[in-house]
Amino acid sequence: MKQSSLLWNYGIASPTIVAAIVGVGVSAIATEVDSLQTTAPLAIPANLDNETSDPISQIAQIPDSSGDSSDEIWEQINYYSNETNALDQVTNVSQLRDVSPGDWAYEALRSLVERYGCIAGYPDGTYRGNRAMTRYEFAAGLNACLQQIERLIAGTDGVGEGDLETLQRLIQEFEAELATLGARVDNLEGRVAFLEDNQFSTTTKLSGEVIFGLTGVAAGEDANGDDIDNVTIFGHRTRLELNTSFTGEDVLRTRLQAEGLGSLTQQTITPEGDLFFAGATDSDVVVDALLYDFPVGENTRVVLDANAGASDDFASTVNPFLDGDGGSGALSRFGTRHSIYYYLDGAGIGINHAFGDTLELSAGYLASEAADPGDDTGIFNGPYGALAQILFKPSDKLNIGLTYIHAYNRDTDTGSQLSNFRSFTEDLIGNAVPTSSNSYGVEVSWRLSDRFALGGWVGYTQTTTLSTLGGQIDRGDLDIWNWAVSLAFPDLGKEGSVAGILVGMEPKVTDSSVNIGGIDIEDEDTSLHIEAFYQYQLTDNIAITPGIIWLTAPDHDNDNEDIVIGAIRTTFSF
Repeated sequence: MKQSSLLWNYGIASPTIVAAIVGVGVSAIATEVDSLQTTAPLAIPANLDNETSDPISQIAQIPDSSGDSSDEIWEQINYYSNETNALDQVTNVSQLRDVSPGDWAYEALRSLVERYGCIAGYPDGTYRGNRAMTRYEFAAGLNACLQQIERLIAGTDGVGEGDLETLQRLIQEFEAELATLGARVDNLEGRVAFLEDNQFSTTTKLSGEVIFGLTGVAAGEDANGDDIDNVTIFGHRTRLELNTSFTGEDVLRTRLQAEGLGSLTQQTITPEGDLFFAGATDSDVVVDALLYDFPVGENTRVVLDANAGASDDFASTVNPFLDGDGGSGALSRFGTRHSIYYYLDGAGIGINHAFGDTLELSAGYLASEAADPGDDTGIFNGPYGALAQILFKPSDKLNIGLTYIHAYNRDTDTGSQLSNFRSFTEDLIGNAVPTSSNSYGVEVSWRLSDRFALGGWVGYTQTTTLSTLGGQIDRGDLDIWNWAVSLAFPDLGKEGSVAGILVGMEPKVTDSSVNIGGIDIEDEDTSLHIEAFYQYQLTDNIAITPGIIWLTAPDHDNDNEDIVIGAIRTTFSF
């Protein structure tokens, strides 16, 4: 007789027992797996960047000596656990709202509740009796039911002889499955023990990222008609990050960084087209980021930034496929995120609160010279940026951000020289003119399909000069605009890869009441930033990204010839 038909005959002979097994189903194995998970390291919150997989999932990478497929075993057990992680004991059949007296198994279920206490329901009050199950689930349920009946036999309540005979036949029928299930759980215990003995820390996860960058100006001329030096440079950005959790919900992040790839600004004259991962050239190791992220209640998170904080620590930049913090996505600073977000940098505090699934509020304050006790510095007297943002999420595929940023003595290091007015005046007359700015932005990310996403932003900044520096510069306002439209193609060619195209205008001074020596300060022409890249995910840990950046009128000046910048970024992550 085939096993399937034999099992069917047992079901007819004793629907009470079969229904019991379906009722308790996978709850037994869920309990066993849950108990094992409590010995694993604390998980770091999944919404943080540069995260590795959680420690329990790493068990699958440990050698399995059982001869079975480790991934398949873990996948099955984990699936059972997830499906039944919150089953509640039923004391009356009326508690199951999807079971009615007209159901064929109603009497069996009622008998199980009253006689055996062998039924578990879901938290929403359902039984889900039509749900299909595997033989492994059946074996797990059978094992749980046997344990319950053993307790009843040992107690004062009796068990019918017919039920005992049926159980005996079921034990013989599923003897192999029960033995296999026990061996697999034992194997899982051994693999967890191996992980505990060889883990880096019970509270800390170490991750890293290394970028090799090859870049240079392929073509271009300056305002005098001279060719820009075509110098190809090769360098790196290296990061080691320690994420420590004390409660499983918080994270203390310490990131060490060394930069060894210089900016192209000295060649291109303007910050336009600068690469996000470029910076210093000395390769000195510094503490690049130090923050503590912790929850307050169920829907609020607070981030304390002690060093090198940024807006994306607590607020979404609404650019998921292009904003990879330099390690993935767009190559340039401008393409990575809306320029107004760069007004925030340094130490301070950020708060994020979710109003359900469709609305999110972020607010934060960062001071770039918070640790300096000198004049016009510190957390309140020096340069700072303050952000308030509302993020609308009508669906999982559409995000809309409304952003306001107030900044003092801050530049974005994107766009024309004039749009970075404080730095411009320092280069021009040797002193930086104090400035105050108010920025308003709208950001959109819309995933139209699994393989195509549309994004973009538009921003307006009003910058006010706060000093004339001895009459050299008239006080006044500068109107600065920027915009961009992006197309992203996730999983193009290979899962994890992404191609992107971005067209936009980096920050440009469109109107100004400021003049220097009687000359109005304004960008008269318009330059487009056109960027294309393809990030090919070679392996889970290696990505190669060739890309090109075209500036049609550098520094928003038609007297400057087009500039084309080429780059190849290789990212190693671990």
